[in-house]
Amino acid sequence: MTFLRNMFHPLPLFIVIVCGQYLGLSLALGDDRAAKNYAHAIEQAKLATVGILQGVSLNAEGFEYGTPVKIRGSGIHLGEGVIVTARHAVERSEGGKLVVPEEISVLTDDLQEVAATRLGANVYLDVAVYRLQGDTSNWPISNVQFSVHEVTYGNDVFTVGYPMGRGPALSFGKVGNPNTFLSTVQSRLIQMDLSACRGNSGGGLLNHEGELVGLVHAIIQTDTSKEERGCSRFGFALPGRLVKRVVDAVQAGKSPGFSVLGIHLQTFKKGGRWVLGVAKATGPSQHAGFRKGDVLVAIDELKITSPAQLKNYLIERTEPEQTVVLRVQRGETQRSISVKLGKS
Repeated sequence: MTFLRNMFHPLPLFIVIVCGQYLGLSLALGDDRAAKNYAHAIEQAKLATVGILQGVSLNAEGFEYGTPVKIRGSGIHLGEGVIVTARHAVERSEGGKLVVPEEISVLTDDLQEVAATRLGANVYLDVAVYRLQGDTSNWPISNVQFSVHEVTYGNDVFTVGYPMGRGPALSFGKVGNPNTFLSTVQSRLIQMDLSACRGNSGGGLLNHEGELVGLVHAIIQTDTSKEERGCSRFGFALPGRLVKRVVDAVQAGKSPGFSVLGIHLQTFKKGGRWVLGVAKATGPSQHAGFRKGDVLVAIDELKITSPAQLKNYLIERTEPEQTVVLRVQRGETQRSISVKLGKS
């Protein structure tokens, strides 16, 4: 009985309880610190976000309290006065053509109107880069940095922008498919499950640390009621790493460009299985000797199973004028074909 009493002495149980209390306190402090860091990241992103003002000045006549503000898109400050936005958020019609203006005006979070001059733009990716002008004290007091990590399925993200010309407004959600496509751009897009509207275009898509992982590009309208038109939870963003390539290029005084192969692929059935065949060869691939009906097997020894995979490889892992080696099946034999890539 003495032995049993010693085994079940209340002291060890007391120590376990106290340790458990300290562990709970530590976790609570950790959660509180993470919440404060997240709130700080959100606030910094909000301060870095600008509204792209309508290019044509409104007439103040008839407005009792002055000229109303009209915002057509969003942008985000990357530091040192550099603003990145969507090309279509700044385009204007001149002489029947859409052009990217040399100068735009943006509205900061503290309601300063600041002029910005164009550094460069890329129609391939729908990105435009501007530099703020004037007194630096009127510039956004915050900036954001590109994330070095890719987002993937289910990651938490948020965006800041001017939906329907109002804001800055925040929306929170998750990444859906990080590898999807629309006909509006040539690159892959990140599908995002969060509320976005007209006017969000060009705003930043950010991760939990407040780092830029994408640039809002488009929405697909899913609501049908008149009151909800213009907004959707089915949105798309350009991947941050591709946007960064454009920004880095224009800041270096270069024309941003992406690789062109010139192969048009078609899926067809051959010998009881589906394969990717060349439907048409143009430009670099035509000069390299590709033929209609060639079955694409690999590029640089990476097996290719879809047109999207090939497109991603070319855009994200190659440079214009780089030589790549594609392996194709022609008839009963496989052969390797070297291609010097063109530039978009």
